[in-house]
Amino acid sequence: MKKNNLLVSAGIVACTCVAWTLLGSAIGQRTRSSTSAMRGEVSGVWGPALVQEHPDAYYLTPNAPDGRAEVLPATSKVTVALESEPKRRGLLWHRTYGVDFKADYTFANPTRIPQTFYLRFALPPDSAGLHGFVFQLDGVADSATAASNGVVTRAVVVPAGESVPLHVAYRTRGTDSWNYSFPDNRRITGFDLRMRVNFADINFPVGTGSPDQRQEDATGWDLAWLFPDVLSAPDIGMDMPKLLNAGPVAQRIVMFAPVSLLFFISVVMIIAALKGIPLHPMHVFFVSAGFFAFHLLFAYLVDLLSPYASFAVASGVSLLLVAGYLRAIGGRLLFRVAVPAQLTYLTLFSLSFFFDGLTGITLAVVSVLTLALLMFLTARVDWRGVFGQGARPA
Repeated sequence: MKKNNLLVSAGIVACTCVAWTLLGSAIGQRTRSSTSAMRGEVSGVWGPALVQEHPDAYYLTPNAPDGRAEVLPATSKVTVALESEPKRRGLLWHRTYGVDFKADYTFANPTRIPQTFYLRFALPPDSAGLHGFVFQLDGVADSATAASNGVVTRAVVVPAGESVPLHVAYRTRGTDSWNYSFPDNRRITGFDLRMRVNFADINFPVGTGSPDQRQEDATGWDLAWLFPDVLSAPDIGMDMPKLLNAGPVAQRIVMFAPVSLLFFISVVMIIAALKGIPLHPMHVFFVSAGFFAFHLLFAYLVDLLSPYASFAVASGVSLLLVAGYLRAIGGRLLFRVAVPAQLTYLTLFSLSFFFDGLTGITLAVVSVLTLALLMFLTARVDWRGVFGQGARPA
């Protein structure tokens, strides 16, 4: 290929990169618009990330600071069932879930005289409504309602050395994560929380503790946190499974598309030069357009199909365009080069964006293998002849 043609081809690739930048910006804007428009709708229906606080109580005494002696449950038996129910709105999947919460607490009177305990149970703030709410204190069901701060408060007389049970249950919905929170620097005794989740990809939020027991089956996990006597117990939590969101994935694929095209064009042009197949900048233009077709189709097919189906359709169309075009130019030789090269540089590299942590190593491996291949093929090439006349080197 002549030097002028090489410069023109580089300009065509640069223009294609600009087109990819514009497409990536458009996808990013669509994703942000979809996120801002739908997040409020999802939170309104499903609620935010939920936090259930550990209940407490207090009784009045002159021997305590501020005249109040705080008491935490002596024993706690909590069961939580989390059911992931992701909902798609626009280009994004939202990590929504349902929670079934049940707990039995006992509050013990540590003094030698009867005390009036004021029990406080904080409901999850901003939840999307509590269904089947049960608040049963000392065996008596109560049609409890929360105060303006979302805390249910009840008074009960506890005899000296005795305890009073509290049973609480409800069902509700949330988004992203569920947490059980303990008060800071307090002693937690007799605590037992059993959690059932209906998904395999478990992840604990930052700042929460790992379970003491875990067992997986075909439908999910059974987890247990046991605090027989712990000072400053860590919070307990569960993140909902991560979901493949088409918008951000499509944007990342588009923004890295120039890397794929650069590798592909380099391999095809060098092999064509070695075999004496003349390539014109217009050939580079149509090959670049064939690559761009993949990203354009994928970016808009994800509105209608799943990300994997969109990827398969876009890859097939682009492969037919580019490989078929190069076969028309250089016959079976370029076709045999184009198919594996496009599958590697476009399909495989783009597919790595579907999996966290694989893109970097995929790019590194492909780069090194491409460099090794080109060095092997061109080690004895007279480059002056290749770029001067476009003829096959001797």
